[in-house]
Amino acid sequence: MEHITHAIQDDYPDEFAHCFGCGRLNEAGHHIRTGWQETETVTIYEPKKEHMAIPGFVYGGLIASLIDCHGTGSAALALHRKNGHEPGSGHEPPRFVTASLQVQYVKPTPQGVPLKAVGKVEEIHPKKYKVDVEVFAKDTVCATGEVVAVVMPDTFKK
Repeated sequence: MEHITHAIQDDYPDEFAHCFGCGRLNEAGHHIRTGWQETETVTIYEPKKEHMAIPGFVYGGLIASLIDCHGTGSAALALHRKNGHEPGSGHEPPRFVTASLQVQYVKPTPQGVPLKAVGKVEEIHPKKYKVDVEVFAKDTVCATGEVVAVVMPDTFKK
């Protein structure tokens, strides 16, 4: 199984590492981790048995969560790189929040296989990024999505 060595979420400051989807400090969370694979972003995630919709298939809400956190993580990766940094470099990355999330379920997503979210990032404004995401189970696209992510407003910060 593929592995993300340096995920952007690993570098989020502790006060912003509690997201249910991608927060490393949320014990009950998914711990979604997003990194670079050349010019695309990648997240590898293996759904647990409790993420079932019906026997043998993954719950659609988990897929939406995967696309959401992959999208905001991808935007953070893109701006971090634009600022001259990479995950693991010791520089605090920017944080993003979701402005818009669209999900299309293409095929039922089988349970018991790792899912791979692949993102293509486009800057549409200095503080706003659009991320197109495809979610694969093995070589089959099961879902697609679009995340519009904006730089976290100062009002969210302590």
